[in-house]
Amino acid sequence: MNAKVAMFEKYPDVVEVDQLREMLGGISRKLAYKLLSEKEIHSVRIGRTYKIPKACVIEYLLCEEMCHIKIG
Repeated sequence: MNAKVAMFEKYPDVVEVDQLREMLGGISRKLAYKLLSEKEIHSVRIGRTYKIPKACVIEYLLCEEMCHIKIG
């Protein structure tokens, strides 16, 4: 099992902003909302609440890792 998937197994399949902040190492509320509003992390907005699939948080982390790998 991928380490990031195992690391987040205690979280539900759909998280809210406070859980997202925790998953990303305690980032600020402002940064969390910025990532969501700029669609850096995919989410669904229901009224004033963001619902974030856990898979999208993992995808964001994996993409950030891969973007910094130099090939060749």
